[in-house]
Amino acid sequence: MARGGVSDREAMSSDPGPVVPPEVVLPEITLKAVVLSVVLAAVLAGANAYLGLFAGMTVSASIPAAVVSMAVLRLFRESNILENNIVQTAASSGEALAAGVIFTIPALLFIGYWTSFDYGQTAAIATVGGLLGVLFTIPLRRVLIVTERLRYPEGIATAEVLKVGSGGGTAVAGFRTLLSAAIIGGLVKLGEDGLRLWAEALEGAARVGRSVVYGGVNLSPALLAVGFIIGPNTASVVFLGGALGWLVLLPAYGAWAGAPENVAAIEAAKSIGSTRIRYVGIGAMLVGGLWTLVQLRGPLLEGVRRSVAAYRDASPGGCPHGSVVLRTDYDAPLLWVLVPFGLVLVPMALIYHTVVRDGVVALVMTVLMAGAAFLFSAVAAYMAGLVGSSSNPVSGVTIATIGLTALVLVPVMGGTHPAGPAAALLIGAVVCCAAAMGGDNLQDLKTGYIVGSTPWKQQIMQVVGVASAAVVIVPVLVLLQAKYGIGQVTAEHPHPLSAPQAMLMAGLAHGVFGGTLPWELVGLGAAIGIAVILVDRRLAARSSDFRMPVLAVALGMYLPLRLSAAILAGGLVGALARRGAGEPTETGSSRGLLFAAGLVTGEALMGILLAVPIALTGLWPTLGADPFQLFETPPLGGWPGLLVLAAVAVLLHRTARARSY
Repeated sequence: MARGGVSDREAMSSDPGPVVPPEVVLPEITLKAVVLSVVLAAVLAGANAYLGLFAGMTVSASIPAAVVSMAVLRLFRESNILENNIVQTAASSGEALAAGVIFTIPALLFIGYWTSFDYGQTAAIATVGGLLGVLFTIPLRRVLIVTERLRYPEGIATAEVLKVGSGGGTAVAGFRTLLSAAIIGGLVKLGEDGLRLWAEALEGAARVGRSVVYGGVNLSPALLAVGFIIGPNTASVVFLGGALGWLVLLPAYGAWAGAPENVAAIEAAKSIGSTRIRYVGIGAMLVGGLWTLVQLRGPLLEGVRRSVAAYRDASPGGCPHGSVVLRTDYDAPLLWVLVPFGLVLVPMALIYHTVVRDGVVALVMTVLMAGAAFLFSAVAAYMAGLVGSSSNPVSGVTIATIGLTALVLVPVMGGTHPAGPAAALLIGAVVCCAAAMGGDNLQDLKTGYIVGSTPWKQQIMQVVGVASAAVVIVPVLVLLQAKYGIGQVTAEHPHPLSAPQAMLMAGLAHGVFGGTLPWELVGLGAAIGIAVILVDRRLAARSSDFRMPVLAVALGMYLPLRLSAAILAGGLVGALARRGAGEPTETGSSRGLLFAAGLVTGEALMGILLAVPIALTGLWPTLGADPFQLFETPPLGGWPGLLVLAAVAVLLHRTARARSY
């Protein structure tokens, strides 16, 4: 069942045709739609950047963007469903690009290549990667959506929200749900991180012999919402990976090698988890990324072949006997794909040359980047059609890209070349942005296919979303680094945003070039990944409703246990709400999804707002850090936060059980 309440099978088998027929022409790209698109793309890009650095996971913003668009455009005298779809297309493109950036760009700081975020290079990487993701998926629209009829569950859900909202006051009610949840999420973040009324997590550890055991749970409503959105299956699998890594492998490693001494038990546990167990996660993710490619090799090659033929036949110049292309089947012309593709390679080649100072190596890097971006954009587009954009294993294919790219560059540059890790990461950053965009683009085009949008207009607005996010993403990263720190524990930032994917990418690239990668732990992770794949194939053969995607298990091993525990709690809330309401969908009602999305957005925006004074202290030192802070150390630890989180969980459960507006 799709998130919007209509089953995917029913949506495809009945195929009643688009909501707006091809012969009907309505305004789509209007001034008010463009302005709203730019604002939402920037805001949602910032929110998703915070969430991805904090939790290692991002969520699709299509439904929240659609609801906000309907509520705002309703204030104007004339608006329509296609105009609303244009807005959500650009807005979701902005948040998708943010995922590509935060999964990779911070790694350049971790390896010491940058000391701070470089605005020009980051914006260029994000723009080029995002544009390649848009360009490479244009020829795939017909074959994946029209011919192969892939599900794109989140695209179907967004279309249902647009259809229902266009018929009455649903948009206003949905906006109120979203806004109220955002206020709640923001206030909780203010209490925890601004006023410091309670700690961010409940956690503890104890020494057992030579080893140490650890347990904990984060008290973030955003993590609770993430678990609700991804559903109980994926949430439980992520926690399973976390339990395996932190409750089994961590004590076992401590018993074998000994836990660090002369530090508190909790610090010893975190040290083992961050410096040793995470490499097990790297091994599992490498296997997961390669397995994704193996699974898709046949459908991908056939899909590309058929899409090229279908694209040629459907273009205005390729129509036989003077036939006319329907408005709802008119993609951007082929020239619009080829010319920008050639142009965007130039700035990346120049950036690569500034890194390696060698024209031949820069050319090799550019070719590797273009080939990998095309391949993984198609992979991400196909995977989004199966599991949705939020569950798309973009990090897995990026890990595979960096690992394979590093192995190719080692003989070209030399295994000890100081710029080697940065070169591999810069290629991976572009590919990650392209792959993130690939899945999101096809999801939005699926929504457009259902409601009757004009594809080439959506593709233009995807570029608008890319440009909007690329402009704002660096200031957001600077703010978050100043307030919380990113990835690395320091005296100033003892609890930084974990940035798990970026830390993983940095460790992989640096380890391959520096020869410091603990291959025995990577090998253990690979073996675990293979075992998980075998179990998942067994579950698939039995047609089990419960599945074990290897990348979700690997991510759980890499994330701190406290994060995966909170995600599991959100998944359980979703399961209880679905059972209580008799709702057969994976994640519950659309109202529950909007409430969860509001919690994520509110907490993220408040987190960015709280970072502003910290960033400004460099310009105005008298301002002082943390002007809202009441306590330096939370007086009651995390217990008040646990009560607050329980109250938010109850509200989320009750909202999700209300299945209609």
